[in-house]
Amino acid sequence: MLSALGIVLAGYLGIGGLMFAFQRRLLYFPDRSRPEPAPGDPADMTAVDYVTADGLRLSGWYWPPAAPGQPVLVHFHGNAGHIGDRAPLMRPYLDAGFGLLLAEYRGYGGNPGRPTETGLHADARAALDFVAGQGVTPDRIVLYGESLGTGVAVRLAAESPVGALVLEAPFTSAADVGASAYPFVPVRLLMLDRFDSLRRIAAVTAPLLVLHGERDATVPVAHGRRLLAAARVPKEGRFYAEAGHTDLYDFGIAEEVITFLARHGLCGVRSGGAAVARGEGGERVGRIDIDQHGV
Repeated sequence: MLSALGIVLAGYLGIGGLMFAFQRRLLYFPDRSRPEPAPGDPADMTAVDYVTADGLRLSGWYWPPAAPGQPVLVHFHGNAGHIGDRAPLMRPYLDAGFGLLLAEYRGYGGNPGRPTETGLHADARAALDFVAGQGVTPDRIVLYGESLGTGVAVRLAAESPVGALVLEAPFTSAADVGASAYPFVPVRLLMLDRFDSLRRIAAVTAPLLVLHGERDATVPVAHGRRLLAAARVPKEGRFYAEAGHTDLYDFGIAEEVITFLARHGLCGVRSGGAAVARGEGGERVGRIDIDQHGV
């Protein structure tokens, strides 16, 4: 009996040890190949370089705003792939006259280094500094985070004045997501890269928009709702009954983002209230729960 218990305990400790040792391989899934903007990509974006505080030269894609008063969206993507995967989704923002920086991380998209929470924060800071160096004032900068990128964007917005913060499928913390996925492992004790957005969100003073699908099996919608509840006003949430984790653009979130920014004076698009989200033909949209404060 004791021998069997010892084997089970040793196996548990072994699995936990392996997960601790390789946890960053379970969190980050970079495509390390370097994408290049090409004809057909939104507005033929230009590859640009910027240098992080720890000396890494990173490459992202940039397009300046159509007019000086238009905002610049700084986009931080999720834990898989690279910026080239997100480029096709960005056309509505460019068509609206926005500037755009598809910010890339260390270890992703041909960039040097390996991703960590500290490293990604340094990468985000360098991206923000690059946009400021283009003459864009903080009140015209919109930080946009997608999935893992929401943890990057929340931390940056908590530390820096910006015009607005948009979070697509956000989590309360990466540790919370990990604990749900691996309930048999003490993830909260062992996790190195925690991306604790719930702890930081109250420090964000910029207008906030949360977008989340109720069928999200990767980051449950409860994360987005908790983050929204903990944030300061002004804040808004859009929760889509039929959307999952990666298909929110099929439900018209680009229009929601543009209308939200117009309502807060960041762009010249007319706003007469919340936009109606549109899916493929409209039939996939389903119910949208709207939570608005301080608009």
